[in-house]
Amino acid sequence: MYIKKILLAILVIGLIVAAFFANFVYKAMLKPNTAFNNEIAYLYIPSNASYEVVRNQLEPLLEDIESFDDLAEQKKYTTNIKAGRFEIKNGMTNNDIINSIRSRNLPIILSFNNQETLEKLAGRVASQIEADSISLLKAMKDNSFLAKNNFKAETALGMYLPNSYEFFWNTSAETFRKRMLKEYSRFWTETRIKKAHAIGLSQDQVITLASIVYEESKQASEQPRIAGVYLNRLRIGMPLQADPTLKFAAYQLPKYKNTVIKRVLNVHKEIESPYNTYKNRGLPPGLIAMPDISAINAVLNHENHKYLYFAADAKNFGFHKFAKNLAQHNVNAREYHRYLSSQGINK
Repeated sequence: MYIKKILLAILVIGLIVAAFFANFVYKAMLKPNTAFNNEIAYLYIPSNASYEVVRNQLEPLLEDIESFDDLAEQKKYTTNIKAGRFEIKNGMTNNDIINSIRSRNLPIILSFNNQETLEKLAGRVASQIEADSISLLKAMKDNSFLAKNNFKAETALGMYLPNSYEFFWNTSAETFRKRMLKEYSRFWTETRIKKAHAIGLSQDQVITLASIVYEESKQASEQPRIAGVYLNRLRIGMPLQADPTLKFAAYQLPKYKNTVIKRVLNVHKEIESPYNTYKNRGLPPGLIAMPDISAINAVLNHENHKYLYFAADAKNFGFHKFAKNLAQHNVNAREYHRYLSSQGINK
């Protein structure tokens, strides 16, 4: 009788333990544990994050954070945090969530276009990946990296070709820079390099000229003709006389900070700067902005013609009128200047 009571007690205890274990398994591994209404929520886990950092992000997304803690401890996730961008789907269990944030780092599509400076590029990139703008800018301006890869401070921006790229969110500044150098090298195929040599320009010079072409016209269909004008001027030793380079030179001066030059005037042509292509022959030392790939290709595949001049077309915004001689150019330029004056644009 006594033995039966003992056996019964053991059985009851066993059932209680089994029930407790079953309840733990259900709550920790089998029961859905999400508390958001969207189909998917994303978790951004920084490099070297502690479990507390992850937990703080998860808590608003889960119905029962304690059950998640228990399973995370059991599965040793608390001491094996992975950085990255992870998704949690509505209705996931704790087990599903841990499996996701432990091994399914999702890539992002990082995009940038036509940033005017390395500073602006760093800010744009930093808004999309973990690396901050300070570390990105430091990597972009690193003198040893630039020298090793045949760049200078004036041409460093040319390494970053505007496009969309797949990255992991937890990309470091150095990893981003390394990938961009790879993309730059991939862009400069043997065919493109031969085309650059055929027009007597280095890769840096092609991109510098492309930056001027792009600032002159955003119309891809017109860019090869504008490139042809500038190459004609270079060939005969004529100054480029590119208005966008004057604006760039002006914006480096305190007088023109936080201003927008809508009309290039004679006073701008007197600015002492290597970027003043009215005073200096040849190409400026480097880019004046990040050119679109269409503008780079426009230089490499420029239109062969005899035009030496062009002026904005007042009747066809975004496009230009081209001229082979100064007399015709002056007619076109006066027409555009009359339009500017009629709009009250005097500076």
